[in-house]
Amino acid sequence: MGKSGGRIYDFPHWGCPNLLTDHIWRPNRLGVLGEGMTGTSLVGDPFCILIVTQGRWGDRIASNIRTHAPADWTVETWGAPLRLPPVVDDPDEFIPARLPAAHLVLCLGEVPGLAQLLPDLVRRSGAGAVIAPIDHTASLPPGLQRQVQVWLDEMGVPIAFPKPFCTLTGTGFNVRPLTSDYDDPFLRRFAAAFGRPEFRIEIERGRVARVEVLRDSACGCASYVAAQLTGTPVDDAIEKAGMLHHHYPCLAGMDQDPDYRDTLMHVSGHQVRDAVRAEIEDHLAPVAYLRPEGLSE
Repeated sequence: MGKSGGRIYDFPHWGCPNLLTDHIWRPNRLGVLGEGMTGTSLVGDPFCILIVTQGRWGDRIASNIRTHAPADWTVETWGAPLRLPPVVDDPDEFIPARLPAAHLVLCLGEVPGLAQLLPDLVRRSGAGAVIAPIDHTASLPPGLQRQVQVWLDEMGVPIAFPKPFCTLTGTGFNVRPLTSDYDDPFLRRFAAAFGRPEFRIEIERGRVARVEVLRDSACGCASYVAAQLTGTPVDDAIEKAGMLHHHYPCLAGMDQDPDYRDTLMHVSGHQVRDAVRAEIEDHLAPVAYLRPEGLSE
């Protein structure tokens, strides 16, 4: 067991590599963890995730992933302290001596201090990859993001910073002008199940007949939208998807993001609407254009 902030954690490790008997992080060992893993398979080898949360936003994501993760995933959580100093001098003051062994750390920080703990979280869990979503710009400012990237590059551990979380795909994250690519089996395996929404939608008699969620939002929004779209007139489905995304509600930030020049909530909403549009666009009524009388070609 490990203790932190008065809480006691008992971490089972069903099928996970036992790294807790050796607290020295070794990059070579991470290579062994990934051997035999298929990059996008949702079945087969065990896949162990450590989700680090700090509040309501992260707790909701962790709950959805634990509930809907593929059967061969093991999902553990650690609740980080809600208050962390702007500069963390001694990570041992905030991190328990023992953490669950993991292939991937999902860091759902709500203050910048948590990102500063990532190198130590990786060492203590033995993780081979990290996802640090940015749904609120203030939680991981660009300067700190670059510093964390440097730290993990030096450790040989890939990290993805999807901004917002629902832009993560099996090959990259973010949208223009911030698009980034990656090539890592742990990140791909997570993104096969959670990230940018992806649907399979069937249309019958001008209405949405069935919706299958191929990839859910990490927070569960895509599944919520899918459950409400059945029976909707096809020409209303995109607008309704956007409305449902807002009502879920999306917890991404409403402050103007300097990179996108838009709010992250709006960027997130575009991911849901675009995913619906991609499936139904062939069924949409053609847009009617008014042609002024007497206009010549």
